[in-house]
Amino acid sequence: YVPLSPHRDDRERQPAVVVLPVPRPYGRWRVAASAIERSLPDAVGAFVRWLVAESGWRVTERQSAGADASADGSGLTWVPVAARHVCILFRRFESFGYDMTRPYVEALDARDLPHLLVGGRGFHDREEVTTMRAALAAVEHPDDELSVFATLRGSLFAVDDAALLEYHQRYGRLHPFRIPAELAAGGGGDPGLRERLGSIAEALEVLRAAHRRRNVVPVAETVGRLLEATRAHVGFVMRPGGEQALANVFLVAELARRYEEGGGLSFRGFVEQLEDDVLAGQAGEASILEEVGEGSDGVRIMSVHRAKGLEFPVVVLADPTCRLHRKAAGRFIDQDRRLCALRLAGWPPLDLLEHQAEEVERERQEGIRLAYVAATRARDLLVVPAVGDGPYDGGWLDPLNPAIYPPPAERRAPGPAPGCPLQFGRDSVMERPDGDPAGSDTVAPGAYQFHEDGAGAAVVSFPVPGGAPASDPGAPAARYSVVWWDPNKLALDVPARFGIRQEELLSKDVPQHVVDSDLARYRAWRKRRDDTVAKAEVPSVEVVTVTELARRQIADFAPPPAAEPELLELDRGARRPAGPRFGALVHAVLAAVPLDADREATGRVAGLQGRLLGASDSEVEAAAEAAAAGLAHPLFDRVRRAAAAGECRREAPVTARGDDGVLVEGIVDLAFRDGDAWVVVDFKTDQELEVALDVYRRQVQIYADMVARATGGPTRGVLMRV
Repeated sequence: YVPLSPHRDDRERQPAVVVLPVPRPYGRWRVAASAIERSLPDAVGAFVRWLVAESGWRVTERQSAGADASADGSGLTWVPVAARHVCILFRRFESFGYDMTRPYVEALDARDLPHLLVGGRGFHDREEVTTMRAALAAVEHPDDELSVFATLRGSLFAVDDAALLEYHQRYGRLHPFRIPAELAAGGGGDPGLRERLGSIAEALEVLRAAHRRRNVVPVAETVGRLLEATRAHVGFVMRPGGEQALANVFLVAELARRYEEGGGLSFRGFVEQLEDDVLAGQAGEASILEEVGEGSDGVRIMSVHRAKGLEFPVVVLADPTCRLHRKAAGRFIDQDRRLCALRLAGWPPLDLLEHQAEEVERERQEGIRLAYVAATRARDLLVVPAVGDGPYDGGWLDPLNPAIYPPPAERRAPGPAPGCPLQFGRDSVMERPDGDPAGSDTVAPGAYQFHEDGAGAAVVSFPVPGGAPASDPGAPAARYSVVWWDPNKLALDVPARFGIRQEELLSKDVPQHVVDSDLARYRAWRKRRDDTVAKAEVPSVEVVTVTELARRQIADFAPPPAAEPELLELDRGARRPAGPRFGALVHAVLAAVPLDADREATGRVAGLQGRLLGASDSEVEAAAEAAAAGLAHPLFDRVRRAAAAGECRREAPVTARGDDGVLVEGIVDLAFRDGDAWVVVDFKTDQELEVALDVYRRQVQIYADMVARATGGPTRGVLMRV
């Protein structure tokens, strides 16, 4: 690390470093970490709101490509500060299972400040994610009345308690497949009853339909249909912080796509995977950013580790109660001895005890380096939280305390703060036990000048690996100013808002022509969307397999092929294994085994393919015997001659378009040239070949016709039962 030198002068009408005092840092008698954690998030939200909406301050922003060059050639231009310019940095995201970012997010939400949580760990604790998990569980397990109740009561359907209680008293269980006839669609009964409880019946019908189709359509489509049926997109996005809420809902659908791409087979498997993720604490909160860029909207919330290599116009350091380092080392590594000593059940080994002080100091140095990284992410404004009555010892921002706290003799004599409210008070703490006033050591709000000539605190010196400070004694005295904010000037204690963010959208005091115009635009958009969906549902190319085409021909009573394929049957054991896995194993062996292989080589190939398919020993042995018998058949004498001439194909994919435009595809087991014609061989392992013989004959003849179209020569089909 090297000393930081200013590369441009501070702006005269706004500070570069602001200290944000914790408004209520005291517990019952003294400064308490729990009190700081309760009070600081509200202060950060209020300060960011003032900064964005009222300050009039300006920050630098990188110019887009093609923009006019800046006067100083730096590529930066001064613009009014906006939410996208602010980043709140954390040393940790969790503390004993508690999400440390949650109070800050709620403070921003309460003030309608857009925010982007990058890499948070509170994904499964979000209300909208819990709602979607409950709905998916209700779709998979309609007998789980608790999940069904949570779904109906939650944000998707929002059925009130009175209706749910009346339904339960009248009809008993909430079950998607036990909807009373008097409430079902088209049913008779009391109109008043349908008005009160009809919404429950409609919600249960949505869950029932989703349950019936859950394994027919992709999981992501089930999620989308639930949102579409309930119009939940609007409800989620119109909340405070609605962009993040909707992004989290869409992340559930994205997790479903990843589950299926990874080989997931069932809807139930995805539901169980979500529950496993909850127990394991996995899945970070959805990031709306594909990459963290200055053009993205909203206050960024991220960890110091994730912010390495990035810079932001405004950086707010958060969670000052996080410890700088642990008091006891957790491990000791000796590379020369190839040794890693760890605590086991809380008990340290001797090697760790002997190097305890060394490891603790190493962790302290690493904590200081992280504070250096955090402080240097700010380009124009750095906001550091602090306690007005004196430094909070042991926190991860300790290395910055010498640079922000003026000498005790000067703490009650600040100067005017440029660009700040004119009437700063005299106390940087709002509440103390028993209503005590500010003391002589309390830092009064205002501006303080710092330099290294004894009139102020020394600039903080970050350590270098060798242990010496990174400052240069011969360098000229560094001068800078710090503004201590007045928490009494912040709009604190803003109540959390969970309801509709834009109430005017629901207002009825709108001219009728405006309503008609908006409705017409919506209907036009809806029609275009429906037409697009309907068009997209029609496949541009219909693809069928050769087996499917053969079965279609039989179902349509199509005439049999003119050329009857030759049928070859090999000797088979009476008690030989059968089934799809055995058939796949025999095909894999015949595709991979050398054509001149002996019985031993065939057995080795069968053993390898059997491990790939998870086959039993008896299946491997029987497959080796079947392949060896096939290789010994006189037909394979001609196959070997064709292979020597380079005119043999094994497991060859073929595709052809039929006269009706249907694309037919399949895999030819074996094809070889015999004289002027190509011979197409299809292997079968069925015990009862006669049951599907008509399908197999058509199948091999379709393969022969496709090869004939590809080669332009005559072909004939062979059906070999091995």
